Amino acid sequence: MPKFCRHNRLLQNCPICSREQDVELRPIIQSSAPRVAEPRGRTPAQRQRPERGAAGQGLTIRRLREAVDDGYRSPLVPGLKSSEQARRLAEEIAFAALRLQALERNPPGLYGDVAAAGDVEEATWLAFLIAYISPLDGEQDAFGAIRGARTTWASGEIPSLDGVQTGPRTAHDPDRGTQTLEAYRGWVQRAGSQVAAFGGEPSWSPERRFARTFERIALPGLRRDARFDLLVTLGRLGVYEVRPGALELGGTDEVTVAAKRALGIGDRLLLERRAAQLADACGQPVEALDLALYNWERQQRARAGLPLDAEPDPGVVETARAALEA
Repeated sequence: MPKFCRHNRLLQNCPICSREQDVELRPIIQSSAPRVAEPRGRTPAQRQRPERGAAGQGLTIRRLREAVDDGYRSPLVPGLKSSEQARRLAEEIAFAALRLQALERNPPGLYGDVAAAGDVEEATWLAFLIAYISPLDGEQDAFGAIRGARTTWASGEIPSLDGVQTGPRTAHDPDRGTQTLEAYRGWVQRAGSQVAAFGGEPSWSPERRFARTFERIALPGLRRDARFDLLVTLGRLGVYEVRPGALELGGTDEVTVAAKRALGIGDRLLLERRAAQLADACGQPVEALDLALYNWERQQRARAGLPLDAEPDPGVVETARAALEA
């Protein structure tokens, strides 16, 4: 039975009485706090196992940003405190505007094949493959890998993507294999055709058609970037009457993260409102911010199919800089 000392403590726990009676200091009751396991050495198998998140394993590695607060402030981008960051964002907005213009006037590479295709089903399928695999950067033929993997819609064949080289905005995950491509064909089959799946109701406005299709095509593995760019491409190339009324932000993709950083807010509705105000001030459609924010966040320009020598119009750059007062 526990014994208490004159200090109203357990005899074993009293530093005074325990010395007088030569009792070992020790707690009668063990702590209920969880034990912290000592770190164990990694087994040989664990040492050989690749770390999840390493380059090439499907996770994004973000660069450390070192922006110096130089007193820059703008109501359009309240999250920015660096004029250098604002200038870089203006340049990326101008580059994204150049791409949108190129898609409409002189589509490069396989985008031209989409625009020239007489069969809407084949045009839609090719546009999907481009958005899913993504054009390469730093290559003379940005569409080479897509061209090599391409299949026709009429054949019903799923492209073999084993070892295929993918671009920076790819949605393809080698661990998923062809699951996303199969899910896409299943989605279309339920709709009856790609025209029915993307066209929706004839009474829909281009903005509503974009928003509804963007929501409906949220297939397993088909990330926001690929869905948004696919619909923008189909609209700009004249395949369907679709036009975004918002950036469709949400989740943890680069565009959403960049929008939260630059626009200084996390609420989705306010993000969309501020994005529309920014695009309008720069004289560009809201979809230009998709590629612009992606490149700005990534700190490395994805050319999205444009040739290596394509550069934004200096006048458009200056307009964006003037809007941002950068």
